[in-house]
Amino acid sequence: MVTFLAGGTGTPKLLDGATRVWDPAEIAVVANTGDDVELGGHLVCPDVDTVLFAGGGVLDRETWWGIADDTTATHEELRRLADEVGLGTAPHYLAAEAQTAGREIARWRRFSGVGEFMEIGDRDRAVHVTRTSLLDEGRTLTEVVRTLADAFDLDVELLPMSDDPVATLIHTADGEALHFQEYWVARRAEPAVADVEFRGAEDAEPTDAVLDALADPVVIGPSNPVTSVGPMLALPGFEAALSATPVVAVSPFVGDEVFSGPAADLMAGVGRDPSTAGVAAAYPFADAFVLDTDDPTEIPERRVERTDTRIDDASDAERVARACERALAAVTDGEPEADAEVTE
Repeated sequence: MVTFLAGGTGTPKLLDGATRVWDPAEIAVVANTGDDVELGGHLVCPDVDTVLFAGGGVLDRETWWGIADDTTATHEELRRLADEVGLGTAPHYLAAEAQTAGREIARWRRFSGVGEFMEIGDRDRAVHVTRTSLLDEGRTLTEVVRTLADAFDLDVELLPMSDDPVATLIHTADGEALHFQEYWVARRAEPAVADVEFRGAEDAEPTDAVLDALADPVVIGPSNPVTSVGPMLALPGFEAALSATPVVAVSPFVGDEVFSGPAADLMAGVGRDPSTAGVAAAYPFADAFVLDTDDPTEIPERRVERTDTRIDDASDAERVARACERALAAVTDGEPEADAEVTE
């Protein structure tokens, strides 16, 4: 078995190639849930659903969000109604007392559906309604995700990082506290980041299924270290589990240039160097790294495999996955630290 930590788009893209390298039945994917948001009463799990839709063959691969060719009639009507009566389409974060009322899994991440600041497709919405309804029937998030994985005929095992609520909140230089989705979707990552909080993490736990998966070798794809992987590392016992197993991480940077997304701003905001060197410092438990051939970074005392790490299609993903396979084999077999480049 091999376990992937997934958040954002980096690791889901890598999984396109991982399933060519490893038997999909031998792959577990632990997905970040710090980005989850309850919107209009329905729990939306973006990082879970990207893996779910990609594995189910329905992901919109232009946006890496939602279902391909989905309609948006309900979303458009919600925005029309809000505009018609002057309510606007900005995020409507619910009041503090509402954040801890009702289902616990939605704590600190509740938004009104008025104006619906995130675009939700009609088929996509059916997934959120089903997920929320199954939660309200008394199932855990892990059980619900397994049910949805069956519905999409997923080959890999998909696990949410916890059945407990963890909310990623961005604290800005202007003193605001924004849920990650408000910062990223509504504000386009424009506010200057002063800190990042994983609210609820200290009281949350990784599930038994997640801890079992972390007993196997782990690959951290080229995901955002702060908001995609950070919520997992904030869970009690999670980092200790990674320290006890072979771990390979793919850098989302080439030197100090990030491939995509707000990783650089977020890393700088939490006081880390926005670079591959900063990623290595953030992952002290990682035994090996997969770096781009153009990345000048040296990581002493840890195994480094080099390849072209840009992932634009499944062939690219397979190339990077094979570099991960080599790195895992090296650290599992106890080979000495080396900086190896393989041209494929």
